[in-house]
Amino acid sequence: MKSADIDALVSFDQQHLWHPYASMHNPPPAYPVVAAEGARLRLADGRELIDGMSSWWSAIHGYNHPVLNQAASAQLATMSHVMFGGITHPPAVALGRKLLEICPPGLSRIFYSDSGSVAVEVAIKMAFQYWLGQGQHQRSKLLTVRNGYHGDTFGAMSVCDPVNGMHHLFQPIMQQHLFAEAPGCAFDEAFTEDHVADVKRLLLQHNDVIAALIIEPIVQGAGGMRFYSPAYLQRLRQLCDEYGILLIADEIATGFGRSGKLFACEHAAISPDILCLGKAITGGYLSFAATLCTDNVAEKVCSGEAGALMHGPTFMANPLACAVAGASIDLLLSQNWHANVQRIEALLKQHLAPAREFATVADVRVLGAIGVLEMKQPVDMVSIQRRFVDNGIWVRPFGKLVYIMPPYVISDTELVTLAANLVKVVATP
Repeated sequence: MKSADIDALVSFDQQHLWHPYASMHNPPPAYPVVAAEGARLRLADGRELIDGMSSWWSAIHGYNHPVLNQAASAQLATMSHVMFGGITHPPAVALGRKLLEICPPGLSRIFYSDSGSVAVEVAIKMAFQYWLGQGQHQRSKLLTVRNGYHGDTFGAMSVCDPVNGMHHLFQPIMQQHLFAEAPGCAFDEAFTEDHVADVKRLLLQHNDVIAALIIEPIVQGAGGMRFYSPAYLQRLRQLCDEYGILLIADEIATGFGRSGKLFACEHAAISPDILCLGKAITGGYLSFAATLCTDNVAEKVCSGEAGALMHGPTFMANPLACAVAGASIDLLLSQNWHANVQRIEALLKQHLAPAREFATVADVRVLGAIGVLEMKQPVDMVSIQRRFVDNGIWVRPFGKLVYIMPPYVISDTELVTLAANLVKVVATP
């Protein structure tokens, strides 16, 4: 693009287009991307960036993948959309069959929706209607842990961390839930019963009003990028069973291999009562999500006054998204994805390790295809992102967290460059 055209594009963007968590008073810089291929983004000025974000966890196969392009083109030639009310179609059924084959056992019913936040909203409705169907109207609270993140819509936001989730801004109009201490045992640390003491305390005190416990399995994402012990998750499953409440697993960020298992629940060998999927489900091509539940949950939901789950998005089970999601799952499973994620994990551990020596870095941690540098102080987003771009990489930090989750197609050379340049930028005050 010509320089004048780039300037006009950016000017319009900054004057009229809102970006995530951005102010219109003083909008941050936006870097114009005009093409993407594999693990690279091409800017309007011709520069190429190695993508460290997979477009917020979603583009696991990279960009412009011929298999996913073909799936989208083939479905477009048939129909891009048809309402799901009173109608079904082959892509929805085919995707459903795939999901039930690969998801944790016991899940048998699927609700398609538009985004991860909506998948969580649906899960919350399922949990409440489950109890309404049994005449227990008092069960109107959710139990969760601090440092979690489940989305930006009101129901999802209500179970995000109450501090960094900015609850105080919306407290007068947002439902209040129960928060236990965040998991205190790292992924490779020994679990003790003390780690769930606060969860047990809240269960004991409030069991009669709790509908479900909702948690991100193993990896707490945007709430802190923390990895916790599988034994902790196993104990939560046991406690939910002991107290007779539902377990909701939010695998929107971790589903489809990111943590080193196809689903993070597999680290703990547990199955939830309700499972939320999104982000990587279409390989980053389209916004799409799914909420799965057991026969028991579905039966109780539909036994209440409403007689149905009270939700129905306009673009529910969009055929185009279903077709691409099915192709993305097939593509993932056709490869040795587990060995590939192990490759990424090993290289991240090796090439992020030098940052442990920096006085500004509090911790370096890696799990699967996720690498995290936790700083001692919040980073200056505008400054550090400009330096990342100048060094040919795309990284989007927040707060104290500088993290990457690259596309699975990233080459060794690209990954080493990504990690080395990230460390280089962080090393510079």
